[in-house]
Amino acid sequence: MWLRFLVWRERHIKEKTFVIMLSLVVGLIAGFAAMALKWLIHVISGSLTSDIQISQGNYMYIVYPVVGVLLACIYVRYVVRDDISHGVTRVLYSISQNKSRLKPHNMYTSIVASSITIGFGGSVGAEGPIVYTGSAIGSNLGQAFRLSPRVLMILVGCGAAAGIAGIFKAPIAGMLFTLEVLMLDLTTVTVMPLLIASITAASVAYVFTGYDLEFFFVQSEPFITTRIPFFIGLGVTCGLISLYFTKVMFMMESFFKKRLIVPWKKTLFGCMILATLVFLFPPLYGEGYGAINSLLNGDPSSIVDGSIFYSDRNSVTFIIIYIGMIILFKAFATSATNGGGGVGGTFAPSLYVGCMTGFFFAYLINHLGFGMDLSVKNFALMGMAGVMSGVMHAPLMGIFLTAEMTGGYELFLPLLIVSAISYGTIKIFEPYSIYTMRLARRGELLTHHKDKAVLTLLKMNAVIETDLLTVTPDMNLKQMVDTISRSNRNLFPVVDEQKRLLGVVQLDDIRNIMFRPDLYKRMHVSRFMSSPPAKLQIGASMDKVMKTFDDTGAWNLPVVDGEKYVGFVSKSKIFNSYRRVLRHYSED
Repeated sequence: MWLRFLVWRERHIKEKTFVIMLSLVVGLIAGFAAMALKWLIHVISGSLTSDIQISQGNYMYIVYPVVGVLLACIYVRYVVRDDISHGVTRVLYSISQNKSRLKPHNMYTSIVASSITIGFGGSVGAEGPIVYTGSAIGSNLGQAFRLSPRVLMILVGCGAAAGIAGIFKAPIAGMLFTLEVLMLDLTTVTVMPLLIASITAASVAYVFTGYDLEFFFVQSEPFITTRIPFFIGLGVTCGLISLYFTKVMFMMESFFKKRLIVPWKKTLFGCMILATLVFLFPPLYGEGYGAINSLLNGDPSSIVDGSIFYSDRNSVTFIIIYIGMIILFKAFATSATNGGGGVGGTFAPSLYVGCMTGFFFAYLINHLGFGMDLSVKNFALMGMAGVMSGVMHAPLMGIFLTAEMTGGYELFLPLLIVSAISYGTIKIFEPYSIYTMRLARRGELLTHHKDKAVLTLLKMNAVIETDLLTVTPDMNLKQMVDTISRSNRNLFPVVDEQKRLLGVVQLDDIRNIMFRPDLYKRMHVSRFMSSPPAKLQIGASMDKVMKTFDDTGAWNLPVVDGEKYVGFVSKSKIFNSYRRVLRHYSED
């Protein structure tokens, strides 16, 4: 029955039309998934923190995050039995290396694990998991209809865009996330599905949660051009904080991965760091959206609520130090949550750090005795866009997401200035975003550059030629000529009894002696063979293969597995495969 429907669909519904229809479905399902995730986090967090005393330290802040990480660990290790961390990176990997295919369980497992982690106080965000969930919905829906990898890539992007749009009520930011972070090309084929999925998911969010913005922000101080130098200073500061955040995250990730091999040690160490930081700095509990709302309303004293430092809430000096410490320690809390076994993203933490950075910048300048009166609310808003643009290398998304979440469109020019400068600052030091760095280091990243993108889609195994006749070094010239007569190639690999590559014989190199019978018995292959300009190891990335071709100037290079001969790769065959894949992924 299903197969008959698929055949009917292929005959009666054009692929472009069908993709539009599926993008609507993906938007609906991803929108509901986003609502489910937000509801679960709210229910869990609300039930645990409803009795928290704001005027004193609360030791439950030590217990709750540990319980959450442990429950998430148990769920992932013994129920899911698959690694579902770093959701956005895994979506990028599926696009780059797995033909945009994601597993069916990814449509719900991240929601369960992240709601437990965040609801119990894990210092991470829900956006990475919802992107993973939405992308999995798009991928599996496309797989069910047996669509091509090119179309699956679009549906994965639709799911990611819908996830962001649904959880933030930000349809434009959702689409820009797909274009800037997942790096799908903006073409006539992709733009409509992405828009439809984003708008649909945002509409679902508005239907179920009303028309309130994600963060409450009232524009009370107008944009003043004389403040532009401070906007530039904030942009540079946000870029440097973005760099710090990214480096700390990867330093901690490397520490958990390489130094703490045993799983229970990872969990123990991560829980210790997280529990300590949340107890000392309660704003690090969960996503921290309450603290963001406080700063966007110009009320820094409330972020000390529930901590052992409550009595110092009216001290300007203490507030400056407290917020500065939160900015420094947020990356440690986030990486400890994920490293210990929790599930969550870095999307919300970058918003959080940005808000703190912007507020800290203005609050510090106002109290340095220079007679300045910068709007701490406005700078907190601009800081959100600045750090997000830097961490994610997505300035457009940072601008529109901040504006859509807060309604701060009147500060559009300052948002542009801060985001652009922050992005430019971090690009000087770090060419990749926090999401793409892992794949870029392994050469598995699908990039914006069309040529490099297509190279990542090519596999060495698909271009290896194995029809070349091999010769041995002890063969004489007569045997060599006989081999040439049976071959339609002008290149002959020389191997020993163990099939190890010793060299190559090119027809042009022996053309002057191959018709001299007097040399047939006297000349052997070992005399006229030559070494190849380079050897390619089996499984090398195509980007590295092409670099080797460029460095050597060769048109044919041997492929080996260790020292064992496998075959040859020719530049002409790579170019033919390149053009075929490029046409396939560029069809409009």
